[in-house]
Amino acid sequence: MEGALIARDRVGVQDFVLLDSHTSEAAFLNNLRKRYQENLIYTYIGSLLVSVNPYKELDIYTVTQMQLYRGVNFFELPPHLYAIADNAYRVMCNEYNNHFILISGESGAGKTEASKKILQYYAVTCPTTEQLQIVRDRLLLSNPVLEAFGNAKTLRNDNSSRFGKYMDIQFDFKGAPVGGHILSYLIEKSRVVHQNHGERNFHIFYQLLEGADKDLLCWLGLERNPQKYAYLIQGRCAKVFSINDKNDWKIVRKAFSIIDFTEKDIEHLFGIVASVLHLGNIQFEEDSNGHAIIRDGTQIKWISKLLGVHLSILQEALTNRKIEARSEEVLSPLNVDLAFYARDAVAKAIYGRTFTWLVNKINGSLANKVGFWSSKTVIGLLDIYGFEVLDTNSFEQFCINYCNEKLQQLLIEMTLKAEQEEYELEGIEWEPIPYFNNKIICDLVEQKHKGIISILDEECLRPGEATDLSFLEKLEEKVGDHAHFVTRKLADQKTRKSIDWVDFRLLHYAGEVTYSGIAQLLNKAASNSLLFLLFQVLCNSKNGILRDCFLLSELDNRRRPETVATQFKNSLTSLIEILVSKEPSYVRCIKPNENKEPGKFDDSLIRHQVKYLGLMEHLRVRRAGFAYRRKYELFLQRYKSLCPATWPHWHGPAAEGVERLIKHLGYKPEEYKLGRTKIFIRFPKTLFATEDAFEFRKHLLSMFPIPFISIKLEACWRGVLARKEAKKRTWAVQIIRKFINGFINRKKPLCPENIEFVRLVQYKYFMKLRDHVPKNVLDKSWLQPPSILEETSEMLQKVCIRNLVRKYCRGCSLSKQLEQKVVTSAVFRGKKEGYVQSINQPFADTRLKNDINPKVLQLLHGEKIKYVTPVIKYDRNGFKARDRLLVLTQSSAYVVEMAKIKQKIDYATLKGISTSNLSDGIVVIHVPEDNKQKVENSKVL
Repeated sequence: MEGALIARDRVGVQDFVLLDSHTSEAAFLNNLRKRYQENLIYTYIGSLLVSVNPYKELDIYTVTQMQLYRGVNFFELPPHLYAIADNAYRVMCNEYNNHFILISGESGAGKTEASKKILQYYAVTCPTTEQLQIVRDRLLLSNPVLEAFGNAKTLRNDNSSRFGKYMDIQFDFKGAPVGGHILSYLIEKSRVVHQNHGERNFHIFYQLLEGADKDLLCWLGLERNPQKYAYLIQGRCAKVFSINDKNDWKIVRKAFSIIDFTEKDIEHLFGIVASVLHLGNIQFEEDSNGHAIIRDGTQIKWISKLLGVHLSILQEALTNRKIEARSEEVLSPLNVDLAFYARDAVAKAIYGRTFTWLVNKINGSLANKVGFWSSKTVIGLLDIYGFEVLDTNSFEQFCINYCNEKLQQLLIEMTLKAEQEEYELEGIEWEPIPYFNNKIICDLVEQKHKGIISILDEECLRPGEATDLSFLEKLEEKVGDHAHFVTRKLADQKTRKSIDWVDFRLLHYAGEVTYSGIAQLLNKAASNSLLFLLFQVLCNSKNGILRDCFLLSELDNRRRPETVATQFKNSLTSLIEILVSKEPSYVRCIKPNENKEPGKFDDSLIRHQVKYLGLMEHLRVRRAGFAYRRKYELFLQRYKSLCPATWPHWHGPAAEGVERLIKHLGYKPEEYKLGRTKIFIRFPKTLFATEDAFEFRKHLLSMFPIPFISIKLEACWRGVLARKEAKKRTWAVQIIRKFINGFINRKKPLCPENIEFVRLVQYKYFMKLRDHVPKNVLDKSWLQPPSILEETSEMLQKVCIRNLVRKYCRGCSLSKQLEQKVVTSAVFRGKKEGYVQSINQPFADTRLKNDINPKVLQLLHGEKIKYVTPVIKYDRNGFKARDRLLVLTQSSAYVVEMAKIKQKIDYATLKGISTSNLSDGIVVIHVPEDNKQKVENSKVL
């Protein structure tokens, strides 16, 4: 409850059960409108959540909001999707049972977004480890992949799910998600080959063309323009401004790497997607015999390459059919119409089975690998298509509406059962509730031998060609007397005009729907001879995915195949069995208008959805005579201040405290019932009167201090918090003011007004400069400094460059330095003023050109010569000059005379080398006393 009566008048009530006129559709819509106009998009019907798509971003899905709803009693906070998610999680953890959340509504109502928000809530709030984070990433990223291959732009929604999805999230004993499993239902394969005006094919085709790089498109034989492909342009809206195909492509590619797809899987998958596009561009012409032929073989060559099938065999399969004649099989050429049909049928089959393979691959990635013992409980998410009524309703709409009938039946039965069980547990007499039981419609569709699906199977699988007219005659014969079945022949004069001769109409719980073209569609799908050769080709494909999807065993199976209708009925039965075994929660999504406009509330559209979602039925069942029920402890805790006997503390059983409280408030016997653990209040006005009294009491308490210790403590604590907050705000104001003043005076010399600002600017600049310092001498980039640091920055740049030069030089070997000196000498020779004074004698390229006697080379035993230069040796006695060669190797210095080595000096024995400070070019080599020499070499220095 939103509190005061004035607030309730403005925003309505947050639980429809609290409506006085709970049977009035007008009151229901009025309450929904009030809340929607205040951006309150969520409203409860008991524990069921009604969600209205706002068509704009609301700040109600933050991490703060998630933490707010985490572990909180269901009715403590305003209605929210997180409350449903958290309640399901806590019930699962506390009672160790499985749970499911059923999300339903029509296309564009926000079902897919709701399931995403629930997954994100569990990803943020559940316990985690590094290993479990991988599971969470895969759970979250499975969504964009499934959306790319299973969602499309329709007239009602730019991201409409064209398949039903049920996901089990598996939790271990600690409540951490450890795995998941996905079941998919009825992918809309017909969309692959045909789209209505204003609609698109599945997202993946446009994402591939828009986002893939040129190399990938070239390898697939595709062009970036979707207008080039027949399967993508029938809706005439290949580009949608609200959809960013390029960005979505990046998300899908990232998801593939997280979900454990190998590069081979991705290559084969995109090969299939490209092949479907090439299939759509194959054109058949008629030859002189009326047979279909393919004149332009470009597309079929690409298909042959991408799918790894033989070109001639593929071409033959597309233009022929297999016919069994007596004991042999012969090929019969197709006409152009049948060839086009076979092309489209195989495109749908390839895409539909590939989507199933994709779901199975994701399931393999999500499988619980932590250990079988750790998977204890699950929460299921069912994102299912809503009731559909289109201008032309074919087989897909028939299945979708049948599914909604079954789910409505399940909802009413489980809600009714839960209500009855609660009444029995609380010891309150159950009052019968009038409601429409749609089991009669479910039986009309699914009953064995008598239901529409059984009749459809018989008609499609019998010998000969089935037509809508023959199917209609069978229906009129077997179910013509059913109250919810109408044809043109059975209708009254007024209704007859709105039904075609080959149509039939079902009176669903949500309204009347006219179906057409169902038998003809399924009869073509059952034509095995037409597709036998194509399936045989795909079974032998080199594409690994296709080999998994099309098994050779299918071709050998002589059993009568199940029709699509029966397959869907069986899968729906399995789903219902899964749901019945779990505790339910429900989210009903509503689309407020057809134009996706924020704030627009279309009464007639919403009234229709309220009807087919069964919300009024659910409200009547949930109300069950009592508008409000709450545990004694919670009721007493909230309203105890209204009675002197229970305020401030009640010492005794909560049930007795509640009984004392309601007697003080003056409740009449017909207004309430007391159960074993809960109080049941019949009328909302009784509860609202109590709530308004509570609000008034709170107002009085805030105006007049009551001498109770608890009130004083609360006031003191509030004062402490307020002062703390005020102090914090004052500090923030002072800091902001100080830095604004510093900014104004930033160009002045350092003074008290700007010193802190300048220091902060300096600190920020130096910290940023630290990460942007040049790494080598050639890098001339430098971070632009603020004006107050320009001089400092210039000095730092010079120091940095000198340091880089020094580091570079230190890193060079001596030989490398010598080479660089030679190069420098050549560069600056004759160009540098004072060159002659700085370098008396230019550097020579090498000193190895001096002739050395071959005998000396032999005596050196192969030591690598590093340096050779002529020197003059002076004797100790008389200082007689003698010509010698000084030979330097890697380890020793040699003094050589002609062909003799006169002296060997190991570098290890050297004590040092010194030069004369005069310009005489004297070099003194210091060696031990027994062989000290004095050598002059004017060419060295």
